[in-house]
Amino acid sequence: MNKPSKKKFEVGPNETIGDCLDRMKAEGYMPVRRIEEPIFQEVKVDNQIEVEPCGRKIVFEGRIQ
Repeated sequence: MNKPSKKKFEVGPNETIGDCLDRMKAEGYMPVRRIEEPIFQEVKVDNQIEVEPCGRKIVFEGRIQ
């Protein structure tokens, strides 16, 4: 069975960026792009709902080496 030529790898909550890159390398992929997306949460302040950033999601796109 062939591997897909591109695959996305998300950095887990208890994982470092280095751990994610090592996992990519173990599966035979090389990182070609890093994508960061903010994570927001709704907070109620004075009976109004405001949206505040609460973290970020890091995703690497990899290609077969």
